[in-house]
Amino acid sequence: MLDLCLSNCKIVPGNIICNIGVDEGKIVSIKKIPISAEKIIDVSGNIIFPGLIDSHVHMRDPGLTYKEDFRTGTEAAAAGGFTTVLDMPNTKPATNPAKAYIEKLKIAESKCVVDFGFHVGADNLDQISKLASLKPASFKIFMDLYEDDFLLEMFSKISQLTKNKDYKPVISLHAEDNKIVDQCTQIKKSEGELNPIIYSEARPSQAEEVAVSKAISLANKFNIKIHICHTSVKKSLDLIINAKNEGCNITSEITPHHLFLDSEYLTKFGSFAKTNPPLRKVVDKLSLKDLHLTDLIGTDHAPHTIEEKKHNIWDAPPGIPGLETALPLLLTKVNQNKMSFVDVKRLLCENPAMIFNIPNKGFIKEGMDADFVIVDMKKEDTIKPENFYSKAHYTPFESFEVKGLPIMTIVRGNVVMIDGEIITNSGNFVYS
Repeated sequence: MLDLCLSNCKIVPGNIICNIGVDEGKIVSIKKIPISAEKIIDVSGNIIFPGLIDSHVHMRDPGLTYKEDFRTGTEAAAAGGFTTVLDMPNTKPATNPAKAYIEKLKIAESKCVVDFGFHVGADNLDQISKLASLKPASFKIFMDLYEDDFLLEMFSKISQLTKNKDYKPVISLHAEDNKIVDQCTQIKKSEGELNPIIYSEARPSQAEEVAVSKAISLANKFNIKIHICHTSVKKSLDLIINAKNEGCNITSEITPHHLFLDSEYLTKFGSFAKTNPPLRKVVDKLSLKDLHLTDLIGTDHAPHTIEEKKHNIWDAPPGIPGLETALPLLLTKVNQNKMSFVDVKRLLCENPAMIFNIPNKGFIKEGMDADFVIVDMKKEDTIKPENFYSKAHYTPFESFEVKGLPIMTIVRGNVVMIDGEIITNSGNFVYS
């Protein structure tokens, strides 16, 4: 007898009602007829998605755990329907060298509620080969922190890994040009203005466009796969699409805050809406109409404390928590017929698994991990940050009315969230 049967599941598109059999953490059968199992969960005709994958989170563990840690961060993930998260390397110590990676892995294994993987830093060139042997999701480069000569060195060193049969490298990029950001920030600071909306001018759209163009040139020069994180303006996406059409191995990400918010939210929420790259003017920003050209949605979950975010626009740290708001915001747009269930599956399940080479994730098929999120498309709520599992109890999406909510999250056959309550679970490293 199987371990688990999820009965009366609705798989979209097609609205197919089926029963899903799970054994030893894997999907073993998908049938219209009843399936015998030790445990049966009646999904009651609600929609079931593959477990969501967030390829861009900052869990702040180790070193910054007063902001977030792997326990609270993955509880937030489970609450939001995410069954796999890929953590960024800018912790203390940074996830580079290999020793720091191994220590971080031990910490995550002891705390994580959902499955996880890591991106690694690329600035310690002597560690590139050792890090590659640990199979990171990608090498992350923050272009706003480095001069062009060093970017060239990092690309060159990582490109040598393309000869490796067991590991094919991906370079993920925070695409903002170092010189433009520094110059514009100095100018805006010198003016003495503290109106938060000026932050979008201190890191202008041009900084992103120039950085994306440089990244494309480097990717073509070294014939290496790149991924542009949190694309925020139309011109950047145009560059990415043109490069893709010309044969560049490039993918792009958009965040919910860049999708749904604009720079006016800096005026409304101040530093609580501060993020890098900043929120853009309506005329420049991406919108739902651009989703078909985008490869995935990543939350860029970047928590801080309320006290830190209360500082002025220059001193407050950039970052918005997103794990618990992303899916309700997107399902609301599905309910409004402004996007589709296919979009959700492609951008939050299928493409993240394929782009970052996550085995057995992203699809509801026999043999895949039994990762699911069940959603009630009729359920309504108001976003209240005080109810977050994340330590970051703030969001510029506060008071947004949403319709369509995750009601159950399952990781490898284990229920980790039901009706907003988190159940203890041990997450697995996805690249082992």
